[in-house]
This record gives sequence, structure tokens and C-alpha cells, in this order.
Amino acid sequence: MAAHIYLIRHARPVLNRKGLFSKEQAAQYLKDYNLAEVEQIIERSEHLPLELIRKVYCSTLPRAKATARLLFGPEVQLIEDATFVEFENRIWGLPWGRFPLRWWQVTSRILWLLGLNQKDIESFQQARKRADQAADKLAAEAETNGLAVLVAHGFLNEFIKRSLRKKGWKVVLDGGRRYVGVTQLSKQ
Repeated sequence: MAAHIYLIRHARPVLNRKGLFSKEQAAQYLKDYNLAEVEQIIERSEHLPLELIRKVYCSTLPRAKATARLLFGPEVQLIEDATFVEFENRIWGLPWGRFPLRWWQVTSRILWLLGLNQKDIESFQQARKRADQAADKLAAEAETNGLAVLVAHGFLNEFIKRSLRKKGWKVVLDGGRRYVGVTQLSKQ
């Protein structure tokens, strides 16, 4: 019998991203994003075996917990774990100028990946190691119980998927990094 792991990205946070942002406003947006409520989920993925899911792992951030509750309801055991928190980011840049939020986020993330924007936050290497640990937790759960479900974040889920593939898991469905996207992996 095959074991399955489902990686689900949280729903869209209810925040305004339109317009131009100063560095300070972009940094505030990141703080607000970590505390934001999420949009209602209109329909659940047909790929989730809802009748089999009794336990769901999730990030400790509100957007992941809220998404898990919206998808699976209060009857499912929700296991919050900081291992599943999104890779950290902090806004980098000169304190003047106003740019689209995406510019601030992409520039900051690229510099973080290159090791140039890691002061006072988790480094990229540390984050990758944590993603490997997260993959091990989910694999152990799936191999023991046949199924593991995680509601977390796009960047983290991508690196968990990469780690699982290196450990012999096959991607059956790739939901990408879209909101409430479901990625399914299996292993015989």
C-alpha cells in the first residue's frame, strides 16, 4: 500500500498589496501578513481524501491555522509546529523611494538566498535544514499511518517537496505555490 503526503499552501491573506510602498510600509506589510486572516475557501480540492484525514500538521502562523480549520473543520486534530513556519524574510533596501510590494519582496528574498540579507533572521542554509527536518516528520507520519497532511507556506512546501523527492517520494500532483494549492506525493 502506498503512503501519501499532502502539502497545502494557506489561503490568500486579507491584505491590500496594491500601490507603491516605502521600505517602512513594506516591512509593516510583512508583519501584518504574518498576523492576517485569510479569505474564505469557496471549494475544497477534489484531490484531498477528506474522509481519511483525522490529523493535520500546520505552521504556527495564523494564516496556516485558519486555512486548516476552514478546509478540515474542528473535528480534525490540528498539530501546530514551528518546524512548518515559512522561511523568514526581512525587507532590504534604501530607506527612500516607493516601489510595488513585489519589488521589495523579490529583491529581499534574492539577497537572502545569496546570504546577503540574513542579519537577525534564519539563514537560507538553516531554513533548508529545517525543511529537511519537516520532510522527515511528514515521511515518518505517512509511513506509519499511510497519510500525512500539512498546511503551511509556499516557499517552505517547495523545499519540503524537494527533500521528499530526494528520499524517494514521487510527486503525483503539483499544486505549485498558488493559494490553497495541493501537492501530493506518494511512496510505495
